Amino acid sequence: MIASTMASMIVYGLVLGLVPVAAIWSSAPSWAVTAMYLTIPLGTLAGNLIIGRLTDVIGRKPSFIVTLALYGVGSLITLLSVRGSVYALLGRDHPELKSYLASVPDMVLNVIEAGGKILVEGTQGTYLSLYHGEYPYVTSRNTTASGVLSEVGVGPKYVDQVIVVFKAYVTRVGGGPLEGELPWEEAQRLGIAEIATVTGRKRRSAPFNLKLAKHAVRINSATQVAITKLDSLFTEAKGVKEYSKLPSEAKKWIENIEAELGVPVTLIGTGEDVYDMIDLRKEKGVM
Repeated sequence: MIASTMASMIVYGLVLGLVPVAAIWSSAPSWAVTAMYLTIPLGTLAGNLIIGRLTDVIGRKPSFIVTLALYGVGSLITLLSVRGSVYALLGRDHPELKSYLASVPDMVLNVIEAGGKILVEGTQGTYLSLYHGEYPYVTSRNTTASGVLSEVGVGPKYVDQVIVVFKAYVTRVGGGPLEGELPWEEAQRLGIAEIATVTGRKRRSAPFNLKLAKHAVRINSATQVAITKLDSLFTEAKGVKEYSKLPSEAKKWIENIEAELGVPVTLIGTGEDVYDMIDLRKEKGVM
């Protein structure tokens, strides 16, 4: 019985252990990538603990196949544990939360069908998308417009406008590709050096990247573009609220981006205050 159970765990372990190998080999988004993202980090930790204990018992490190299987076993245990924990935390399972629960798709669609307007705001960025980003330097979900809609439970036919938001330069925290990355001192000189407010980590910086912007516009089917932190590039633009009052260099920069992207730039941030904004939506007929 014990031998049979161990054999089953080894088989499951090999299957789960090979999931990341298959995912990386195919280089394609799939359930395998999702499973790997959810289970492998903690599964690896569990596998290391199992392997360490086994090494102590047998006096040597186990073979590659056994090691791979044990990592898979760790992933399996983690997956089952996480699944149980998540289920235990579902709001519907707690009677005291019943009055606070509702169907988000129904609420949103009821407003839309009654002639109201809904603003759905995404988080993070296109290139952090689990499915469409620069894997493995990604987050745990799809951050593109289609992913945001799927989370809300609304189909694309209800969407009138998709606004992509670009900073006037590119930043990244941690590892991953960053074309045109500038040394920290150069970023400081240009006024685009940033330090994360929560973690205190320095952000890597690079000039605005038209190639990345064009792909983001396409993949999100953007109808408008918003640009923030224009005042970081053009200090004379700080606090400006009318397009005509922007310095000529700033206007030329914006108009070049608009021409390259083929999508109107309708919102321009010129400072940290919520009202430091140039709103061109009415002027450009998209509001």
